[in-house]
Amino acid sequence: MKSLKTLFLLAMLMALGISLSAISPGNEEAKGTKRFLSNGVVLTCDKYPKVCHIKGSAGSDCCMNKCVNLSTDGSNCGKCGKKCSFGKMCCQDKYHNTPQAVSKYIPKSPKKPFLNVIDSCWRARPNWALNRQALADCAIGFGKDATGGKYGAIYRVTDPSDDPANPKPGTLRYGAIQTEPLWIVFDRDMAITLENELIVNSYKTIDGRGAKVEIVDGPCITIQGVSYVIIHGISIHDCKPAKPGLVRSTPQHVGHRQGSDGDAISIFSSSNIWIDHCFLARCTDGLIDVIHASTAITISNNYFTQHDKVMLLGHNDEYTADKIMRVTIAFNQFASGLTERMPRVRFGYAHVVNNKYDEWKMYAIGGSANPTILSEGNFYVAPNDPNAKQITKREVKENWKSWKWRSSKDLFLNGAYFVPSGFGSCAPNYSPIQSFTAAPAYMVPAITLNAGPTNCFVGRPC
Repeated sequence: MKSLKTLFLLAMLMALGISLSAISPGNEEAKGTKRFLSNGVVLTCDKYPKVCHIKGSAGSDCCMNKCVNLSTDGSNCGKCGKKCSFGKMCCQDKYHNTPQAVSKYIPKSPKKPFLNVIDSCWRARPNWALNRQALADCAIGFGKDATGGKYGAIYRVTDPSDDPANPKPGTLRYGAIQTEPLWIVFDRDMAITLENELIVNSYKTIDGRGAKVEIVDGPCITIQGVSYVIIHGISIHDCKPAKPGLVRSTPQHVGHRQGSDGDAISIFSSSNIWIDHCFLARCTDGLIDVIHASTAITISNNYFTQHDKVMLLGHNDEYTADKIMRVTIAFNQFASGLTERMPRVRFGYAHVVNNKYDEWKMYAIGGSANPTILSEGNFYVAPNDPNAKQITKREVKENWKSWKWRSSKDLFLNGAYFVPSGFGSCAPNYSPIQSFTAAPAYMVPAITLNAGPTNCFVGRPC
């Protein structure tokens, strides 16, 4: 009888041990069934904002229907198959800070890459090089009508040299100053160091697809008093101020220029401009300036990095003509190493939509002189600096509460926050052909993944 009791007791202990091991965090985590459990850490969930806190700690984890302890849950990486450090999650093979449940940000693995509404218009076509001008139909937002050289001939750049006053056929400058529509392409990889600012005439497209094209280490691009210009797929970096000198602006006119400030792209008194899939970095002044009543502009799919004052929209606080300015800023990566002005706006209207912001140093979006700004579906990752978590900055201390600055469906990570202001509608009021639907903010890392020049080969999708 004693032996039977002993055997029964041993059996009970073994069953209890099996049941305990079945619910241990390690085993279930290995099976991938504990992704949204706290792994034994006691958490409490605030109702607003939906954040879980470890009891006795100010540190935050995340809260949806269940809580996740990001410091110990090895399943948080989901599709990446790696282990994230504390306070991180993994999406599209990159780490991001997250205050919310990981499943919200990890889409199912696609058979094809995610494409935003612009890229889906042309990038999937293997025959894109047979009809380059079809790109002109793909713009969205305020710059939708920027046809560039759609109705012109193909002009091939074969020579990277530059002569500002008397450019040679085959150079970039020779094509850019012509008066007829031209679609400018490049026969090979080239780095172009301009001797003075490149003045681009109306109805021009500079299309870098199929080659690695850099404008570097000299004055860069000026778009002044013209319309219908597309700049696509080139790198513009380390731009320097231009000295005063003779610069040809048309085949018939050469004039004395006073010099330039060292912007990558300066848009001055111009309209219907589209800047797409460019790399911009490390210039003496700004990366993109939109000033002196320029309007109908889209800035999309660009990669900005390693710069202080990134993008200026509006000349100064007294130049009221900039009230007509309308700019769409979409699908860009504002990457590491940027300080401020992403953008900085005066007077006009900016629709900032589906951009990815990585750890600005001072602020992301700023302004003065009563601009209207709609931030929609952006992916904001604040820096670790506790004094730089705010996305917004008004350049005045008072009288700004009536300015229309709104955030709609943005995603705020690592403590980022947007200070809204004003009353009434902030919608962009696009025409039917300009209009597009913003993607959900959690998709932004995927749809901006290929920001900057694309790696295109003839006969293949880009």
